[in-house]
Amino acid sequence: MQAEPKKSQAGSLVGEEYEVEIGPVAHGGHCIARTSEGQVLFVRHALPGERVVARVTEGEEGARFLRADAVRILEAAKDRVEAPCPYAGPGRCGGCDWQHAKPGAQRRLKGEVVAEQLHRLAGLTPEEAGWDGTVMPAEGDKLPAGEVPRWRTRVQYAVDAEGHAGLRRHRSHEVERIDHCMIAAEGVDQLGVEKRDWSGMESVEAIAATGSQDRQVILTPRPGARLPLVELDRPVSVLRVDEKSGGVHRVHGRPFVRERADGRTYRVGNGGFWQVHPKAADTLVTAVMQGLLPRKGEMALDLYCGVGLFAAALADRLGEKGAVLGIESGKRAVEDARHNLADFPRVRIEQGKVESALPRTGITEVDLIVLDPPRAGAGRTTVTHLASLTPRRIAYVACDPAALARDLGYFREHGYRVRTLRAFDLFPMTHHVECVAILEPAPKGS
Repeated sequence: MQAEPKKSQAGSLVGEEYEVEIGPVAHGGHCIARTSEGQVLFVRHALPGERVVARVTEGEEGARFLRADAVRILEAAKDRVEAPCPYAGPGRCGGCDWQHAKPGAQRRLKGEVVAEQLHRLAGLTPEEAGWDGTVMPAEGDKLPAGEVPRWRTRVQYAVDAEGHAGLRRHRSHEVERIDHCMIAAEGVDQLGVEKRDWSGMESVEAIAATGSQDRQVILTPRPGARLPLVELDRPVSVLRVDEKSGGVHRVHGRPFVRERADGRTYRVGNGGFWQVHPKAADTLVTAVMQGLLPRKGEMALDLYCGVGLFAAALADRLGEKGAVLGIESGKRAVEDARHNLADFPRVRIEQGKVESALPRTGITEVDLIVLDPPRAGAGRTTVTHLASLTPRRIAYVACDPAALARDLGYFREHGYRVRTLRAFDLFPMTHHVECVAILEPAPKGS
């Protein structure tokens, strides 16, 4: 440790070990440390304040930073626990980031990441963002240390060369064989995917819908492979991914699952997007509607609308004279959204990318906007356009605090301030955190 790095080909430092003190948490499920020479390490499986032996997993001499795993804990933090999952740890399953931290500590770490991103990218303190600094657990998820919420209603299993299902190791194509995933929802676990032979498959995605008994598996075959006979422990519909087009096709059963949220049933076809935590959809709808306070007769936009979750919630609250326009790029999601919202005559769903479809509508002003963009966020051009529509309130739903903070900075440039921000732990044991920011026009002269 702290010896001269081995002179391997290309100057690789992989395998080198350093004794370091762990600094603050960073976005991405790791903490920051420095070697005695000042080299930055992004260290997984560690907690702030610990002293550990960190083994380099990626990086070369002269690199701006190295990635590493804490392979020995010399001085443990008070928030450290033994990982409940037998597949967690250095070099093992990459599905979770914080199995080694108490649940409350996980939420504090996520809160620190959100606060750091707000400060660095938006120039906002928690107080200026109307946020109390807490990350709230979903209903039923506040469990004692050592217990794990079974929240993941969609699990993407990788398949190894021998046909065994497992999960990818961190930043790797290698498969960690498992016989059980602790965070998989009961409906997924009951299928028994891990017990079957999946020879010839690249991956198997298992879905257990919330609010119905619908279960589905989506198979991605290796090139030239034939589909297996799917016999699981519960009835399922089966879909496959076409190796040439990437499209999803029905093999048998329904091509969709039925999800329940906000008192409605939503059709979600071909493995389309739906919140993974069973409480997430209701939690986010409540946060968005409480923040927007829709009024009867208003006009609203639902951007990146998916199968229409927020569009339906808006339409229900805006009444017969209100109107909602949803924009979604995915063809199948648009079909599902139109089906799901067919009972609202004043809701229209357009297909296309927001940055191109919204200008084509010719809309010049709206009352409310909900946007739930992909991980990359909305971006400067879209934010500029949205601000020009002069909505009285905007709800920004974000799964990436860095993209959210960047876009909040753009909104501020166009006269919008954050009224409130709420953060939710809808991905326990991982580094992911969901945020809902409510924006409004800033007072004149502020």
